Amino acid sequence: MSDDLVALYSGRILALAAAIPHQGRLPAAQGSARRRSPLCGSSITVDLALEQGRISAFAQDVKACALGQASAAIAGAVLPGRSRAEVQAARDQLAAMLREGAAPPLPPFDGYEVLTPAREYQNRHASILLVLDATLEAMQAADPA
Repeated sequence: MSDDLVALYSGRILALAAAIPHQGRLPAAQGSARRRSPLCGSSITVDLALEQGRISAFAQDVKACALGQASAAIAGAVLPGRSRAEVQAARDQLAAMLREGAAPPLPPFDGYEVLTPAREYQNRHASILLVLDATLEAMQAADPA
């Protein structure tokens, strides 16, 4: 295995992938969205409820590669309580980190720094972004305004 792949699948990433918070489905979801990465087949379904424009309940059904699972773990730990603007900013910052070499997202999404080595693997970017894309879509479904 190359040094780059070793860095990509570090112990920290694998530990995150094994400890995804808020797994499962939310029975009384106000909004739900399923997103799938066509390149690797990873998929994530997000269910959520909103209160005053912020995520008050969150669940995720994750069927993804280790990087998608790590991303879901990072996001799942900090998504409750976030507004759509905060999630959109984190998604945009994460995309810029992966595609343009920008800095990792700002706190509380700064845990994405661990996925910096994935910049070199464009075929994994969609899987890493899945959870935030699905969350934004579910938020839109819950509150189209």
